[in-house]
Amino acid sequence: MSKPYPCGGMGRRQFLASSALPLLCTVTSATGAVDEPAKRGAGSGGKALGIPGPYPGRVIEARNPAMIRNGQKSREAIKATVARGMKELTGSDDAVEAWRSFFEPGDVVGIKMNPVGNPLANSSSELMLEIIEGLKSAGVKTKDMIVFERYRDEFIGAKMHEAVPDGIAWTGLGIAYNAHQIDIKGDDLKTGNLDRVTGYDPDEFTTMELVGHGEDPKDERTKQSHLGLLVTKRVNKIVLMPVLKDHGSAGVTGALKNMSHGLNNNVNRTHSTPDTNVCNQFIPQVVAHPIIRQKCVLHIMDGIKGVYQGGPGASKPEWTWENIALLFATDPVAMDHVEWTQIDAKRKEMKLPPVGMVGKLGLDADREGFDIRQPQHIALAANLGLGIFDFKSPKGRSFSIDHRVINMA
Repeated sequence: MSKPYPCGGMGRRQFLASSALPLLCTVTSATGAVDEPAKRGAGSGGKALGIPGPYPGRVIEARNPAMIRNGQKSREAIKATVARGMKELTGSDDAVEAWRSFFEPGDVVGIKMNPVGNPLANSSSELMLEIIEGLKSAGVKTKDMIVFERYRDEFIGAKMHEAVPDGIAWTGLGIAYNAHQIDIKGDDLKTGNLDRVTGYDPDEFTTMELVGHGEDPKDERTKQSHLGLLVTKRVNKIVLMPVLKDHGSAGVTGALKNMSHGLNNNVNRTHSTPDTNVCNQFIPQVVAHPIIRQKCVLHIMDGIKGVYQGGPGASKPEWTWENIALLFATDPVAMDHVEWTQIDAKRKEMKLPPVGMVGKLGLDADREGFDIRQPQHIALAANLGLGIFDFKSPKGRSFSIDHRVINMA
């Protein structure tokens, strides 16, 4: 397809076929497997970081109408909301201590933005600046922070680089959108300028027997998704800023898809045509890569504005709404299930069917780009141990989502 973000669903034939013959998946990692929480690193409080992190199932939703008024965002209100959300997430009485439970001097921290949806619904620069302040309060040096997105040209196109403070590096994992998506080369790593390195790591990738439309299956590169060099070589921890949005192929795009599609190359193969959507399997299997599980320690979802239809591109203002919330979690599964329920609630209010029921072979067929959307990737991620999916503990299980709503009006 010609559009960079077509995004849609799986047909009944493909769903049955994929259920009967699961995609083969192999993680290749020079670092080795990192399955036990104790091996994922710890914050200053000694709690294991990573995915699902020290607070499995916990999602803090901090709501503050002062964060946006008449379309204008307030940094002061966002600052107060971030402080409250971090305290509630960690149980700390002090916001600085909350940040110190995740970060410490010597950490090199990536801040993952999301420009897709610009200018209607993308990661807020004001939120990025408050994350930087939080990291500084924990003792992280500005020289050890790097703000990034997958494509450097998109980052610049959204003018996100203009808000990055002096002394803090910014870049992209790759230079520009590429429909082919199998090249791993970028700027030359040998130059030693890691602040501006782009490209993908030849030694860290996930292999799946899945090839994009028109690609050559004899080329092994078409079956591999490589992590960005910045993720594997430059940083040891990442704060991620997903945006509250629906998604034409994945159903919704939140913390999980922000990692699977935002930290790797060769992701277009997950939905390269309307009837070859396999986001359900690709997203959880790629997020299970040990480096992603180890380094992605905190998710702060920008839900100040949300997108309930037409995502991830936010093509029409009437499909967005002022949601006035930030969500905080270490558990991406729990965060995304909360997001899913909120988007479906908004769609119901706007007289649209749930995201899991729409597609060319489902409801609202004329408006959809793919056979059937696949928000079930969130439940499948839980099955891989990436977080908590259930709002009520099923029989025999002791964990459920703890969704706490904080009203700051």
